[in-house]
Amino acid sequence: MLSMARSCAVIGLEGALIEIEVDVSPGLPQFLVVGLPDAAVNEARERVRSAIKNSGCLFPMKRLVVNLAPADLRKEGPSFDLPMAVAILYANQNIVPANETGDLSEYLFLGELSLDGSVRHTNGILPMVALAREKNIQAVFVPAIDAREAALVDGIMVYPVEKLSQLVAHLNGEERIEPYAYDASLLARASEGAYAQDMAAVRGQEHVKRALEVAASGGHNILLSGPPGSGKTLLARSTPSILPRTTIEEALDVTRIYSVSGMLPTDLPLVLQRPFRAPHHTISHAGLVGGGRLPRPGEISLSHRGVLFLDELPEFGQNVLEVLRQPLEDKVVTISRAQGTITYPANFMLVAAMNPCPCGYLGDPIKECVCSATAIARYQKRISGPLLDRIDIHVEVPRVDYAKLADKRQVENSTTIRARVQEARERQLRRFTGSRLTCNSEMGPAEVRAFCEVDDAAERLIKAAMQQMHLSARAYHRVLKLARSIADLAGCDTIAAPYIAEAIQYRPRIGR
Repeated sequence: MLSMARSCAVIGLEGALIEIEVDVSPGLPQFLVVGLPDAAVNEARERVRSAIKNSGCLFPMKRLVVNLAPADLRKEGPSFDLPMAVAILYANQNIVPANETGDLSEYLFLGELSLDGSVRHTNGILPMVALAREKNIQAVFVPAIDAREAALVDGIMVYPVEKLSQLVAHLNGEERIEPYAYDASLLARASEGAYAQDMAAVRGQEHVKRALEVAASGGHNILLSGPPGSGKTLLARSTPSILPRTTIEEALDVTRIYSVSGMLPTDLPLVLQRPFRAPHHTISHAGLVGGGRLPRPGEISLSHRGVLFLDELPEFGQNVLEVLRQPLEDKVVTISRAQGTITYPANFMLVAAMNPCPCGYLGDPIKECVCSATAIARYQKRISGPLLDRIDIHVEVPRVDYAKLADKRQVENSTTIRARVQEARERQLRRFTGSRLTCNSEMGPAEVRAFCEVDDAAERLIKAAMQQMHLSARAYHRVLKLARSIADLAGCDTIAAPYIAEAIQYRPRIGR
C-alpha cells in the first residue's frame, strides 16, 4: 500500500516542503530510505522501527521503501522521524485518519523520535511552521517542548505531541490532543529584562558614552581605541542596555536565526533582547560569517539586529576581518557552495575595541610606549583602510584618573540614555514609513539625498572637511548619516553645522 505524509526541511533560514512517501509491498523484510538522506536520516530507520514497536503498534514485516521528495534536495537532521513513522503506520492501516479528507495531506509532522516513542526537540521549528502557513496547511504536529515556539506563527493550529502513541490515538479519533493555546502577551512584552552591564558602572568617559549613544540611536559602527584598563570592554558590554526596544518583526527575525542554529531556549521561545555576540579573535572565517559543509549562520548573523563586539580587533586574522566589508555595507551575507547559494541576514551594529599599539600605551600621558615606529605601523596596518572607512565613529578611550573612579556621585544610567535613544529611533521609523529601513545607518545614497537636509553653514563645513581630510564618497555619506542621527537625538529636522562638526570629529585622525 502507498501512503504519504508531509514534513519540512530547512534551507538557510527558509523552510522547504518535503513529502514522505511510503510503499509497503510483499517481499523479504527490508527498510529502505531514498531521496538524498544524510546519515541522521538514514539512522532514522532503527529509531522509527523501535518507536513504532514500543508504542504498541505493528511494524510491517514486509518490503518497506520510504522516499523523501523532492529527491534532489538533501535531507538532513532527525526531524523526519515522526512523519516517517506516521506514514508507515498509515500505509499499514494502523492509522485511519478521522477527518473529512480521510488522509494526512492537511497536516505537517515534525519531530525526532526516541526509541520508546517519545518525541524530542527539533531545531528550526519556527521557519518550518511559517512555511506550513504559507502552503495553507491546516495544522502542524510538533514536539510538545517546541509548541511555544511553533505558536509564534499566527493562523495555524499547533498540536503538541509527547508520544507517538498519543498522536496515533488523535489521528484515529480516539483521544484528542488539544491545540496549544499561546499566551499573546509574550509578543506584546517589551525587552525590559536585566542586562549584564549598565552604563552607570562606567566612571568618567563621558565623551565615549556620548559616542555610544549616537551609535545606538542610528545603528552606526564604532571603534574604541585606548590603553589597557581604560574601560573599552565594559563600555562595549554595556551597549546593549542602551539600544532601543526590539519590534515584534525584529524579534521574530532574530528568533528564526536562533531556532535554525539550535540556540533558542525552550523556556522563552522568543528573543526579546537584542543579541550581543563577542567571538574570540581565534574564530575562523566560517565561524564569523557562516558556512561549513552544511552551511549554518555565523556570528554576524547571530548578532542580527544587535551588537557584534570584536575585542582586540587587530588580533583577528586579516582574512577574517576583510570578509566583514560586504556585510557591513549590504546588511546580508551570501554563502555560495557547489550545492547552492544561501543568504543570511547580517544587519548588526559593530562595536570594536583595540589598543593603539602592541604595548597599548601609545599617547598615554603617564606610561611611556616602548614600541618602535615599525612595530606600531605594522600593528595598525592589520586593519585595512577600506574596513576603517566603513566604521562611522572612531573614539579614543583614555585612562581614567583616580578622582573620577572614587567619585561617589550617581551617574547617568542606561535607562535614561535608552529613553533618548528610543525617542530618536522612533523619529527614524516615522521618517522611513513605507520602506524597509529601520535606522539611519541603513540609508543608501538616494535616502541620504532625500532625508539629510543640511543648512548653509553645515554645507560649507562639510565641503571644507571633504577637501582637508580627503574623505571618500562613502565617508561623505557616512558623515551625513551620522549627523542625521545626532540631529534626531536633538529633535531637529534639519542638520545644522554643530551636528556636522560632531560627526566629523568622529572620523579617524588620518584621512581615509
